[in-house]
Amino acid sequence: MDRYIAIFVGCPLGFVIMYFKRAIKEFIGEVGFAEKYLGMGGTNTFVVLVGILVFIGSLMYGLGTFQALLDSSLGMFFKK
Repeated sequence: MDRYIAIFVGCPLGFVIMYFKRAIKEFIGEVGFAEKYLGMGGTNTFVVLVGILVFIGSLMYGLGTFQALLDSSLGMFFKK
């Protein structure tokens, strides 16, 4: 059930973050490291990247590929 919630909440949330990036930037202000490393307008780029990561992460979790990725890459360290 939690996978369905992740898809139905996380994917639209990612789109909302990308759509309202200017309002989010005005609310949080400028992010120092984003402006430093991403150049001028780096905060807008950072907000868009966060939106994309929320969308892709919730989609991966909902479809089970996130768990498979973690199991294949880090699973050997945590198996008994």
